[in-house]
Amino acid sequence: MQFGIFSVGDVTTDPTTGRTPSEGERIAAMVRIALKAEEVGLDVFATGEHHNPPFVPSSPTTMLGYIAARTERLVLSTATTLITTNDPVKIAEDYAMLQHLAGGRVDLMMGRGNTGPVYPWFGQDIRQGVPLAVENYHLLHRLWREDVVNWEGKFRTPLQGFTSTPRPLDGVPPFVWHGSIRSPEIAEQAAYYGDGFFHNNIFWPAEHTKRMIDLYRRRYEHYGHGRADQAIVGLGGQVFMRRNSQDAVREFRPYFDNAPVYGHGPSLEDFTRETPLTVGSPQQVIERTLRFREDFGDYQRQLFLMDHAGLPLKTVLEQLDLLGEEVVPVLRREFAANRPAGVPDAPTHASLLAAEESGAVPATAKEEK
Repeated sequence: MQFGIFSVGDVTTDPTTGRTPSEGERIAAMVRIALKAEEVGLDVFATGEHHNPPFVPSSPTTMLGYIAARTERLVLSTATTLITTNDPVKIAEDYAMLQHLAGGRVDLMMGRGNTGPVYPWFGQDIRQGVPLAVENYHLLHRLWREDVVNWEGKFRTPLQGFTSTPRPLDGVPPFVWHGSIRSPEIAEQAAYYGDGFFHNNIFWPAEHTKRMIDLYRRRYEHYGHGRADQAIVGLGGQVFMRRNSQDAVREFRPYFDNAPVYGHGPSLEDFTRETPLTVGSPQQVIERTLRFREDFGDYQRQLFLMDHAGLPLKTVLEQLDLLGEEVVPVLRREFAANRPAGVPDAPTHASLLAAEESGAVPATAKEEK
């Protein structure tokens, strides 16, 4: 079980001070947060990809490459790599390069994003969002696994005798999660390739999340990658903690009430009841997160959103201390307890390489359905 954090990289005014950080300050804060994640013993740092204000992480490989040079153990991931508007050849080469620089500490979460205008900015049509995701990933999958690719599709020029460089480290491509909140087609795609499925359920009730994960698990087994309970699942969640739960609610409320993604909608109490948002003590966060296993089964990765809504860096770092010192150690023990035999760990470069060398890697589809 991997525990970590993800950042969407929003630049949001702190409602308690009226101060808005500069883009440079926000970028520097994301780096500091990643370094803190390793310091407190977390496993993963993931960054989103956005190309519009008020977000800053337009170039995940640049940020993750910089963080890779300053860390030793942390797995570096994307919270979204836009498979629809990035060229799959560029993704293949950029992330293989990052994989080499980071010594294998890299994986990706493919997604379509949630910003409609990004499609025409990169010459695409939002009405083709799902077909783009399917075709582009099919090509990316081949580029990482075939030394010479001949390919023709609908959305880009054909390739003849093409080799992407550099080749994946040790001949093992980065592990891929397919991130989706609402699209069963993406759960199906993840299952078809035997990849991971990440449901970033931060705005969704458990019933919806369960339907999506159950679909993915059933289809993973259908395609012959293993039992349904062996499918690779990740979840999101957002928390705000103080040692006293009343202090946490009082401090977070103005951020919730004013943040663009929360404010002027359901109350804080309604939102925490209907979604994974947990505002309270470390023990409340532990109890809430452990219920995810009851709802969704054993899973492999839990990422928390902690640096959003205008929270100052000092506060986020305090949150990470609580997460690393009081929450994650308990979660590790509890999730490990009673974990059924045969449920796999989260994939890493080392485990994928070992499986490749032993011949234990299940056959994955290379052709389109």
